[in-house]
Amino acid sequence: MRSAGTIAIALLAILLVVLTLYVLKSYQYIGSGVSASNTISVSGHGEVSAVADIASFSVTVRERATTVVPAQDTASDKSNAIIAYLKKEGVEAKDIKTSDYNISPRYEYASTVCREGYCPPGEQQLVGYEVSMTVTVKVRDTTKAGALLSGVGSLGASEVSGLSFTIDDEEALQYEARGEAITEAREKAAELSGQLGVRLVRVVGFSESGNYPTPYAFGRASIAEDSVALKATPEIPTGENKIVSDVTITYEVR
Repeated sequence: MRSAGTIAIALLAILLVVLTLYVLKSYQYIGSGVSASNTISVSGHGEVSAVADIASFSVTVRERATTVVPAQDTASDKSNAIIAYLKKEGVEAKDIKTSDYNISPRYEYASTVCREGYCPPGEQQLVGYEVSMTVTVKVRDTTKAGALLSGVGSLGASEVSGLSFTIDDEEALQYEARGEAITEAREKAAELSGQLGVRLVRVVGFSESGNYPTPYAFGRASIAEDSVALKATPEIPTGENKIVSDVTITYEVR
């Protein structure tokens, strides 16, 4: 009998512990799953403008030869000269990156003699190889962009393309624009709650949208076909980029 009583007491104690933990847990999460029924939503707009501080462009060297090695050697010599020039002009090594290197065969179709009104298709013949190397350059002093374009053109570049101007630290500007938008939304919420005679309790929803800066881009120039255009140093405007943030904040009110 004493043993049965001991077991009963132990089971009762375990039950009390379980119930206590359940009650404590319920207190810890009171209101945690309850959705707000009374809410107001407000919007805010923020925008920041900044002059572009980074210029980027690509330089391509193309060389042809009957075999691969001579084409590679010539392309490498010109590319190395271009890279050395860029470094001499203050472009850091980390801002010069090989973005493409390609070796492709070149074919031509040998003409055939037409007989009795029938012209058989020409035979494909390997006539050589083309080696191309593209280097992407980031220029942190945008005032040098025009001079650098002329400089690489005079060193044997086959093509200069993709000149664009961007902002280096876009995240900082996005943070600033978002802050302006949130401040405007908060001011609207305070004004609206006063007019409605309610009190702001907590934020129950947030969303953001906006447009991010698009690089101001220029076209592509073939040095071989348009070398005269790059003999003089071009004046290239950097323009101004704008970052916009639009937010919507939903508040629970009482």
